This record gives sequence, C-alpha cells and structure tokens, in this order.
Amino acid sequence: MLRTGAEIRAGGELLREMTPERVYNVLFLCTGNSARSILAESLLNTLGHGKFLAFSAGSFPKGQVHPMAVDLLKRMDLPTENLRSKSWDEFAAPGAPPIDFIFTVCDNAAGEVCPVWPGKPMTAHWGIADPAAVQGTDAEKVFAFRKAFKELETRIKLFTSLPIGSLDNLTLQARLREIGKHKTAPESA
Repeated sequence: MLRTGAEIRAGGELLREMTPERVYNVLFLCTGNSARSILAESLLNTLGHGKFLAFSAGSFPKGQVHPMAVDLLKRMDLPTENLRSKSWDEFAAPGAPPIDFIFTVCDNAAGEVCPVWPGKPMTAHWGIADPAAVQGTDAEKVFAFRKAFKELETRIKLFTSLPIGSLDNLTLQARLREIGKHKTAPESA
C-alpha cells in the first residue's frame, strides 16, 4: 500500500510523521468514558483550532455520557453533539483513525492492559480525580466537575501550545509527561 509523506515505516510498524502542517489525532482514555475523557474530547476539539482531532473511549464504557458533563460543556459553550460513551476497542480495530497521542485521564485506565494501538502513538498519563464518583450535595458535585474541567483545560492548552513538529520524540514525550503533572490553582466552591 502506498503511504503519504506524513507516514513512515520504522521497525515494520507504521508511524505518522510529526509535522507542523498536519492534523493530529488524540485519544483520551478513561474507564467509563462518561465524564473526564468526554470533557477532554470536547475541549481539545475546540481549543485545538483544527490542528487536533480528539476522540475519547473507555475500557469499560458506561454507555452514556454523565449528564453533569453535558451540562457543564453546554454552560461553557462547548460542543456536545456526537459525544458518546464508547469502548477503546473501536480505536484498535482495522479502519479506525490512526492515533498520534493517547492520554489516560484516570488512574484505573493507566494501569489496565491496553489494546495494541496501530501506529505506536505517543502516550502519557494525565490523571484527574473522577468528578462522577463524588458523593455529596449537588453543589459539591458541580464543583468536582468544574475542577476536573479546569485541570483538563490547563493541560490541553499546554499541549496545544507545544511546537510538536519541531520537537524530537524524546523531548516531546518528556513534555507530555510534564503536562500530566501540572495542576491548576484551586477554585473555591
């Protein structure tokens, strides 16, 4: 099969070349794919300004997007159409879009045995506390979703500002891991 200039072979595996002109496919993983990964998908598709195409998936998808995630995205004027809770198997199957970056946003997904991802995407763990697991008042739950949203927003802004096409793979991988350790300033409830 003939490959474009944006694809190269290395060690028998297909790798997509990192260049400033191309669109990068990003997959956010979580266990349930109902809150954090969904928020990240919508955020990156907006903040990525056409340079990134974001997807989300889960190892054990809940089958529905958490209503508080949808409400928050709508309040923030971010897209909610086409968001759905789905299995990560969709992205490891033949015909799936080639993924350049995979970010786990929950500790459970980071520790699970993942499918073999075609194209050897770069990966990093960006753990975020699960807002859907918060017990308490509605105000406490809303606060947890806002906190997760702000942490994801900060990390995604750092990610989209990286000069991806001009960084070598080791430097890029180190930067992705550093972003995963970045926290935002606490917000009051």
